[in-house]
Amino acid sequence: MADLSTEFLGIRSPNPFWLASAPPTDKAYNVIRAFEAGWGGVVWKTLGEDPPVVNVNGPRYSTLLSPDRKVLGFNNIELISDRPLKVNLDEIRQVKRAFPDRAMIVSLMVPCTESSWRNILPQVEDTGADGIELNFGCPHGMSERGMGAAVGQVPEYIQRVTQWCKQYSRLPVIVKLTPNITDVRFPARAAKAGGADAVSLINTINSIMGVDLERMTMHPSTGGLGSHGGYCGPAVKPIALNMVAEIARDPATAGLPISGIGGVSTWRDAAEFIALGCGTVQVCTAAMVHGFRIVQDMCSGLSGFLDAQGYASVQELVGRAVPSVTDWRHLNLNHVDKAVINQDLCISCGRCHVVCEDTSHQAISATKNGQRHFEVKDDECVGCNLCVSVCPVPDCITLRSLQPGEVDARTGRPVSAEVLTWKEHPNNPMRQPAGSPAGSPA
Repeated sequence: MADLSTEFLGIRSPNPFWLASAPPTDKAYNVIRAFEAGWGGVVWKTLGEDPPVVNVNGPRYSTLLSPDRKVLGFNNIELISDRPLKVNLDEIRQVKRAFPDRAMIVSLMVPCTESSWRNILPQVEDTGADGIELNFGCPHGMSERGMGAAVGQVPEYIQRVTQWCKQYSRLPVIVKLTPNITDVRFPARAAKAGGADAVSLINTINSIMGVDLERMTMHPSTGGLGSHGGYCGPAVKPIALNMVAEIARDPATAGLPISGIGGVSTWRDAAEFIALGCGTVQVCTAAMVHGFRIVQDMCSGLSGFLDAQGYASVQELVGRAVPSVTDWRHLNLNHVDKAVINQDLCISCGRCHVVCEDTSHQAISATKNGQRHFEVKDDECVGCNLCVSVCPVPDCITLRSLQPGEVDARTGRPVSAEVLTWKEHPNNPMRQPAGSPAGSPA
């Protein structure tokens, strides 16, 4: 059986599944229940200075639901811990002593002054915690006070605070990055320059969940007024994966340990984050929707996958997919795919034909010999994958790659075995000869 245990920054945990800093990690009661259910670690809900913040006594959460009421996205306007600092620190010490084999990371957010960080860091270290996570990502409430995302959007601030933390604490420092930025590589580089031991991402995305059209107020609201919040859940996973991959493949940050966050709901989600370079994954929304025992399915599923693929440990999976991620300009423009419909699986719903006919390349016929029948027209198909995406039957429509020498019915030309990227393509007015350095612009 594959080994699920992880060692991240020297911090050991029995599996890579950590609860993210959020409502589920707000107090000892929750964290003890989480550890009893099998979570490998937690990031304790963000601590700040006393007096503690005050949360609204009204709707803090809202959801984007699918037609069958599955949670697609989750919005949160809750602030950092609203409990006294000493109460949190005492509970962290208590839980770590009771569960020495679990990872205990403490999330921190204090004003961007050296004295504030110098004061709180020794108090956290005294609890026996394994590491700290700097919350530079929270997009609501705290950012209005010059903290959270207000720090995470300025690389110079990230570097400076990280340097303070490395100066005043012996604990490993994880910098949590905001997605509310144009290019996540710059804050990641700043974190590394400041001495960060790792980064975690993504934090939540600025969002408004909707409008109550009868009352003409945003939804949800407190006393008729609302505020943008942090968006998370399954819907943000593609955004998170992209940002993780950008850091993992950036020469300036390649090799920097990453803890992946953003829409992890199943073992497969977790495996994708790990394959793109994450040493651990953090979960929030899935636990809030399904409860703590979901980790048991995640562990058994990941273990089964690793066994089936011949991996002996989680570590062997870390970063395996990173080399497959590149810039568009490096894609092979000589490659040709065609859609293929498996007639034995086709239920003749016609969705593939409708979307292709209305919005794509008119490459799927609707009848054959006067009967309802859906078939791909190779002379029109560009292999765009739209029909595969909308087909309700798994594996009914697939893509087939044409082999070198096969004739593309759409162009009438044989497929070339040579790789042709946009950099060398004759239509590119800035084309470069083959063999030019991969990093050069085109």
